[in-house]
Amino acid sequence: MSKSKKSNGVRIISGVWRGRRLQVADVPGLRPTGDRGRETLFNWLQPWISGADCADLFAGTGALGFEAASRGANSVLMIEKDPRAQEVLAQSIEQLHAEQVNLKRGGAMRSIEDLKADSFDMVFVDPPFDSNLGGLVLERLDRNACVRHGGFVYVESPASTQIPPPDRWSVWRDQQMGEVRMQLFRRKNPDE
Repeated sequence: MSKSKKSNGVRIISGVWRGRRLQVADVPGLRPTGDRGRETLFNWLQPWISGADCADLFAGTGALGFEAASRGANSVLMIEKDPRAQEVLAQSIEQLHAEQVNLKRGGAMRSIEDLKADSFDMVFVDPPFDSNLGGLVLERLDRNACVRHGGFVYVESPASTQIPPPDRWSVWRDQQMGEVRMQLFRRKNPDE
């Protein structure tokens, strides 16, 4: 999970594609969420992942989106703007025959504006490490109501970053792992 970690592949931890290694594009600053972090995140989400509609913003390596699809997500929308990363993601989708995974080419911040209300049960937000975009993305997702009531937004950021939840959200989990902070937010139901 180190920001300088280089790898020629990322391993899917569990589900139908368990143990499969995916190629990682050689893009400066691209750092896949590590195995331990993904295992922790998906342990948190396990009761809700099967049948979920997910989005992987700043998809990069696709580690979070492919892990969700492998574990039974109904659909995964990956958004990525780097052409080299897009090419590798498209190859991985083809190799896995991942019909439930769709790749949207473009920037995540702009793409959020095009997402329909109540589209997703889970959104994964792992922006460039020192970008400080996590809080802005969460606010934009809240404003556009892209996440269904009871749904989740996962934000990965530097350990020193503490993102407060918008009014209609609660912090479901918050854990520091090395130099990374893992925050999982849940959209409150109207009666909460």
